[in-house]
Amino acid sequence: MKLQFTGQEIVARPKDEVWRFINDPENIARSLPDVIEYRVRDVHAFDATVQVAVGPVRGKFKFNVELQPQAGGERMNLKIGGGGFGSVVDLLAEADVRGEDASTTLDWRGTATMRGPVATIGGRVLDAQAQHVISTTFANIKQRLSGTAAHPA
Repeated sequence: MKLQFTGQEIVARPKDEVWRFINDPENIARSLPDVIEYRVRDVHAFDATVQVAVGPVRGKFKFNVELQPQAGGERMNLKIGGGGFGSVVDLLAEADVRGEDASTTLDWRGTATMRGPVATIGGRVLDAQAQHVISTTFANIKQRLSGTAAHPA
């Protein structure tokens, strides 16, 4: 099953500050919803264990997360792969980063592909959960840059 999402966050911070923030794996790990634990592997990657509840499928999923900053500081790609309970989830999120004076706009889109028991739950349930994860991550990035967390990690 393949799902696609789009959205936008406007952050009241300069572009260079936002760019530094989203290039730090610790910052991104702390912005993901429902993180139980994480381990930074290198300057652009970390592993995370998250609590997942999608319909009747509940438990811990393990993910490898890779930050893929694009040259020029205009786009960040985020590649997430992993799963649990016999299910596999692959997610690619991209954010175009545009700065205007003291604010930065993150225009984001994401594509999630799911296989296994989690994919049999149904489009609406999966769509809502995947949208929640992606939009909450970007909202948490905005909130953390503003000094408060929307959903503590």
